[in-house]
Amino acid sequence: MKETLAAGLAGTRRHGIDTERTIDFMGEALRVYSTPSMLRDIEHTCRDVILDHLDDGEDTVGVRVELEHLGATLLDSWVDISVRVTAVEGPRVDLEVEVRDELGETVGRAKHGRFVVEVERQRRRLERLAERLRSGGGK
Repeated sequence: MKETLAAGLAGTRRHGIDTERTIDFMGEALRVYSTPSMLRDIEHTCRDVILDHLDDGEDTVGVRVELEHLGATLLDSWVDISVRVTAVEGPRVDLEVEVRDELGETVGRAKHGRFVVEVERQRRRLERLAERLRSGGGK
């Protein structure tokens, strides 16, 4: 992890609300940004902002999220997801997130925790878990 990964680091990414990101259970006329899609976009935005501040071979994984979905965002519009690092404690990175629609309305807020991992170490760990499952260790 680089020293530049510190509280105050911030960034914003724009996400278009396409059909895949909307709910469909209330019919075509009522397609709006889904909560699971908002969460996925928040996680990707947080990761993207952090990535430039990691060393080679490092990445992050989400470990905690607290999300409020506050308003509807229509199909074919967009949201800006703004994130700010609030704390870095060892490998743990805490972030605050605001989601605004193209009208400037806040449609979501979140607190998100990510953990910096060494990709190769994580790969070995997951291989060991998979081997345990194959050998019946998941009983």
